[in-house]
Amino acid sequence: MKKVFAILMALVLVLGGTALAETELSYEGKVVAGETIPVAAPFGGRMGEVPLHKGDPVQEGDTLATIKTTLNYAPVEGTVTGLYVAEGDNTEDINARYEASLYIEPTRKYTVDANSEKAFNTNDNYFIHLGERVYLKCTQDGTHEGTGMVTKLTETGYTIEVTGGEFYLDEKVYVYRDEKYSKEKRIGKGTVKRAAAVPVKGAGSVLRLHVKSGDFVERGELLFETVEGVLDGYYAPDNTVKSPVTGVIESVEKNPGDTAAKGDTLVKIAPTKSFQVEFDVPEEDLFLLEEGAPVEMELRWDSSSEKLYTGKIVSISRMNEEQKEGTDKKVYKAYASFEPDERIRLGMSMLIYLNEAAPAEENNTAEEPEE
Repeated sequence: MKKVFAILMALVLVLGGTALAETELSYEGKVVAGETIPVAAPFGGRMGEVPLHKGDPVQEGDTLATIKTTLNYAPVEGTVTGLYVAEGDNTEDINARYEASLYIEPTRKYTVDANSEKAFNTNDNYFIHLGERVYLKCTQDGTHEGTGMVTKLTETGYTIEVTGGEFYLDEKVYVYRDEKYSKEKRIGKGTVKRAAAVPVKGAGSVLRLHVKSGDFVERGELLFETVEGVLDGYYAPDNTVKSPVTGVIESVEKNPGDTAAKGDTLVKIAPTKSFQVEFDVPEEDLFLLEEGAPVEMELRWDSSSEKLYTGKIVSISRMNEEQKEGTDKKVYKAYASFEPDERIRLGMSMLIYLNEAAPAEENNTAEEPEE
């Protein structure tokens, strides 16, 4: 009996399972992905954390990657006003209309438009330097005093940012180089003006807005975050990219530090629900199989267990595979669907059985003879 069984098994291996055609056809295949889903960047930027690797399992909603944003800070201390952007807006459009995304009214609310009028007549007093500290006193009675810093030089004079003291708008003041207001150190005369609101433009689309109109901000405080490109529907998502399906990471296309443009593929995922078993069918078996035929499968390494997976043949190729050197045997690719569980991984070897006694689903009913 053992010799008979050995001979029978040899025939099965040689003929690809057709020796048992009258009872059961069997094949060996592997688990493959029936579909690949590319996950694209919703906006552009530099890649941050990419926590997953090729072959890692992923659940729907898991974080696949983060995209770093550009942080826009307050250039001066003051009050936020003229807030023209909202989350999702494109700053280029807003800047074209309002010349800025938002404005900050500086705490230092006065400037002085000055020139060398009334300067003490020495050569040095006519050379004004950017950034130098100056001292201010009203021309009327000298009761209003303050300090300032030269911030701009023009062909006709210079501009001073008032850093201390209280004055009236359009008040006339003398400008000095020393705090004793020495006549010999007087370098000019000017008019007090209201300091202009400071524009903050930004670039790209606003992902997160961290202030509202009327907020007091310090210099260097975060105002808003932007990303590259126009956000779809002007909707501002999170800067994390989530998995749309449960499956396995097939490939990672962008790594930390890489630059991604909107629409670039970040990762590719093989959905678990798309898993199939791919196997070769000898040409002599083609007419014994049909799409829709029910099959049973088991893991090759666990064939001793009673765990069977049920499925059906979903496709049989109409073109043969390239023949191996030294053989004239032709085979055709076939695919069977099934419901994978937690034990199933891509590439696993599976044994596929097709019982001829179990016909395809569409042919599973027979017409009853008329009486």
